[in-house]
Amino acid sequence: MLELMYAGGWLMAPIIGCSLVATAIVIERAWSLRRRRVLPPNLLAEIWQLHRQRQLTPERIEEIRDGSPLGRMLASGLINRHHSHEVMKDALNDTGRHVVAELERFLNTLGTIASVAPLLGLLGTVLGMIDVFSVIMESGVGNAGVLAGGISKALITTAAGLSVAIPALMFHRFFDSRVATFALDMEQQALRLIEVLKGEREVAEGDRP
Repeated sequence: MLELMYAGGWLMAPIIGCSLVATAIVIERAWSLRRRRVLPPNLLAEIWQLHRQRQLTPERIEEIRDGSPLGRMLASGLINRHHSHEVMKDALNDTGRHVVAELERFLNTLGTIASVAPLLGLLGTVLGMIDVFSVIMESGVGNAGVLAGGISKALITTAAGLSVAIPALMFHRFFDSRVATFALDMEQQALRLIEVLKGEREVAEGDRP
């Protein structure tokens, strides 16, 4: 492995750096985007129970806010529960955009790595081929072994770049889809919170604790 890294030249350094950053992002996002962490089960039912028991104190709302991304979103609606339907909905929408942006943290970086890594590999191959042709100009094409070895080394960076880009792209698409699903679920929870607190409906049976 070390021989391949040295053979690929100096461009292997940024490719390896991209690999390390991508790995760190994947691990961090996999931990942060767990469903139970983002969308705690029965949170809406718990809020409904507190509302019925008149226990939605500022302290309880703060606990809900700090508990999860969904809690942060719903807490903004709870703070404005005594205002009109429109004011409460606007507060939930504004906070929801911030929460989704937080869930998307580092995904742009992961997508950039997926785009840049193969380009770095291609650049390394181009530079390697330039070296090969320089050898051809100096010593001709009589030594096929030298030429084959040079071409092989030139292609190492492309292989390395693709090895980083392919999993990075796959994880980027996976996390992006996961965040979109969470955003839809949080939107549904927010609408149901408005309906519950405004007396338009009760919590669904499946949401009861």
